[in-house]
Amino acid sequence: MKPIESSVGARIKVLRGNEYFDDLSEKLLKDIAEHMHLCEYQRGDVLFWEGDPCDGLYIIEQGSAKIFKLSPQGRQYIVRILQEGDTFAEVPAFDEGPNPVNVEALETCRVWVIDGRKLHELVMAHPAFAQKVLANFGRMLRGMVKMVSEMAFYQVTHRLARLIAELPQEKSVPHWTQEQLAARLGTVREVVARSMKELERSGAIKVEDRRIQIADHEIFEQWMH
Repeated sequence: MKPIESSVGARIKVLRGNEYFDDLSEKLLKDIAEHMHLCEYQRGDVLFWEGDPCDGLYIIEQGSAKIFKLSPQGRQYIVRILQEGDTFAEVPAFDEGPNPVNVEALETCRVWVIDGRKLHELVMAHPAFAQKVLANFGRMLRGMVKMVSEMAFYQVTHRLARLIAELPQEKSVPHWTQEQLAARLGTVREVVARSMKELERSGAIKVEDRRIQIADHEIFEQWMH
């Protein structure tokens, strides 16, 4: 991790582009800007481990990272892939508990951190900001319920199809490895490989240069339900 120098103007620009802070006054943005800093991480660097104290709210400025959990046996489950502009660590930032997950850089990335104590001041003093926090917590909870439901009610091949539907189809976007797909689905690479072959044989997808593309949308839709 390497601290990066930043101007007040750059900090305010980041805040204006974030859903939590985009409608706050210029004076308030300048105040918040005094309580945030920028860090650079290399691929494989861990931003924080589960159980670590939380430094505050994180915003990805550049690059990507993964939020993941580890089983007692060391198997990894990817909760979410973070891209530029994404915000994370809301739960520990606002409930003042330890980090409930691990976060690792997938490539060189720059990340802003806004001090948690400042966030608590904002919640207490600005009801509109507190409402945004609650609304985002609601979206996260709904997302977690969806993930739990899929793991409970769908077989791996169906879950894989639903995950593929969420992945960008552009060739310029980095592809996911089978290990990463397995970690995201809560299974192992061998099971994902079999499910991938099943989707290919049905004509739903094709894999070119290790990139997954939807070949027949009608067949693919059937796998998603």
